[in-house]
Amino acid sequence: MSLKKVTSPEKNISVLELHIDKAAFDDAVMKSYKKNVGKMNVPGFRKGKAPKSIIEKMYGAAVFYDDALEMLLPSMYASAVEEAKLEVVSRPEIDIVSIDDGGVELTAKVYTKPVAVVNQYRGLEAAKDTVRVTKAEIEEEIELVRKRNGRQITLEDQPAADGDETVIDFEGFLDGVAFEGGKGEKFPLKLGSGSFIPGFEEQLVGHKAGESFEINVTFPEDYGAKELAGKETVFKITIHEVKRTELPEVDDEFVKDVSEFNTLDEYKADVKAKITERKQKTAERNFEEALIDELLAHTDVDIPAPMIDNEVDAQVRDYEYRLQMQGGSLDMYFQYTGMNMEKLRESFRPGAERQIRTRLALEAIVKAENIEATAEELEEEYKKIASGYNVELEKVKESIPAAGITEDVVMRKAVELIKANAVKPAKKESKKDTTKG
Repeated sequence: MSLKKVTSPEKNISVLELHIDKAAFDDAVMKSYKKNVGKMNVPGFRKGKAPKSIIEKMYGAAVFYDDALEMLLPSMYASAVEEAKLEVVSRPEIDIVSIDDGGVELTAKVYTKPVAVVNQYRGLEAAKDTVRVTKAEIEEEIELVRKRNGRQITLEDQPAADGDETVIDFEGFLDGVAFEGGKGEKFPLKLGSGSFIPGFEEQLVGHKAGESFEINVTFPEDYGAKELAGKETVFKITIHEVKRTELPEVDDEFVKDVSEFNTLDEYKADVKAKITERKQKTAERNFEEALIDELLAHTDVDIPAPMIDNEVDAQVRDYEYRLQMQGGSLDMYFQYTGMNMEKLRESFRPGAERQIRTRLALEAIVKAENIEATAEELEEEYKKIASGYNVELEKVKESIPAAGITEDVVMRKAVELIKANAVKPAKKESKKDTTKG
């Protein structure tokens, strides 16, 4: 078995001309015969006892060829690709040229990994957001914590207000006759939620638990039930319960309950710091994405379709895995969204292509700048993974090859090089932040 020649008829396509000597092929044919003879019925012979020559006469000389080639091709193809030093990004398209006394002649057509030409990666221009935190943002964050720590109380003698939770009985009447679908018992309703038609919830405000009363409501002109659309109706209401969420005062005692701090000023300063950090990460991420867009605009590369297909395959598998982790499945997702596999793959395709282009461009920069990963950087990366997944360091090293970690490190260093050499356009000075802390 040998690699005879490699040709490149088109860009990013290679054709490997392969030869299998007759002895090796005959040996594989004999193995195929021994493996399959027991499945073949040949008149005059017990099952599994028919001679190879008789079976070949009956079924044709090539009866065992496909199976024999399946035995030989995987290792032969892998060796040929390694010998030719090709980075293959597709399955091979095998074509049998001839099978005769000289052996087997065949070709394997493959798509190869393209090389990106990056025309510029230093001096790329992208704006970076200025981070500032306002008083309103701090108060909004604290209000969320305040709501999470509220307690619900039952109102006995106080009237219901907008935002209160109620439990009601209701029945609707049109011209004095109860209409279908207009009745409910012990129905939970939050006033102001907009769950009912306009004018309904507003008329419950001001009434107390235990009260029974009537309200007048006009159904919208475009209401789904034509017999009620635009009609004036009467609803008989009984309120069983009124509950209100009581929020704590924002003071030092509140701070002690919800944080490790003792004073409101300390807590506000911490909230501001966390919002600032969050915004800085977002600004950095957006800046990086903008630079990558600029990088790709200065990059020339033709990506073979199979390479994009492979990336889409990987993204679909990842998406399916994440759905399963949430207790779902692709079939369930398709059912609820009206999507199908073809549409899902098509939605992933632009992102998959961008990801490949980015990776190829960064690889070109790594090569041009001779970027390498140091032993210390690899060790630090392994430690981060071990810490993030709470796994022993040595087990992480056993399960993740150093080559994969190295690739991640050098790619990140290439991105950092782009950022360090980027041009940030001048921006208008932001208004002064009047927040304390």
